[in-house]
Amino acid sequence: MMKGKGVIRGALMSLAVVGVCLPQPLLAAGAETHPKPIVQDVVLQDGGVLLGKVVSPQGIALSKVPVSLQDQRREVARGVTDQNGCFAVRGLRTGVYQLVGAGSHGTCRMWTRDSAPPTSQPGVLLVAGDTIRGQCSDGCDSGCGNCKGSLAFWLANPWVVAGVLATAVAVPVAVHNSERPSSP
Repeated sequence: MMKGKGVIRGALMSLAVVGVCLPQPLLAAGAETHPKPIVQDVVLQDGGVLLGKVVSPQGIALSKVPVSLQDQRREVARGVTDQNGCFAVRGLRTGVYQLVGAGSHGTCRMWTRDSAPPTSQPGVLLVAGDTIRGQCSDGCDSGCGNCKGSLAFWLANPWVVAGVLATAVAVPVAVHNSERPSSP
């Protein structure tokens, strides 16, 4: 019976050590695990033209990449990149759009020159595969690491990490304590 109490005591101590070692924001109740999507302010050129460029994560221009502008999941315009990775989408109005292409997407707020905030950009840069976190559906299989079926999703959960660490500490302690010879 004493051996069982020692194992339980060792496991509880291990769990307490793990709790002290984890950063406090990971343990905070209701902590947000996904950042909010960032909206980029962009100035439309004369005639409602959006200028942009699509590059790889290494900064290499990608050619012949289709780019779509969507308004509430409905495509309103489409373009294709040239040999320099540049595209132009014409006939747009001011408003908020989703820009989709090259395995990535982002939110852009389009402005005219006269109404644009001072921080607005003259165009957009779309990095291939750079998807905003938390935008995947439950059936997603994009490989982005944010989906419930991915290892990255589960390892981002502080309770899963704490459980793995507690097990990694408690099992060797329990094995060590169970191998002690019993006293005569």
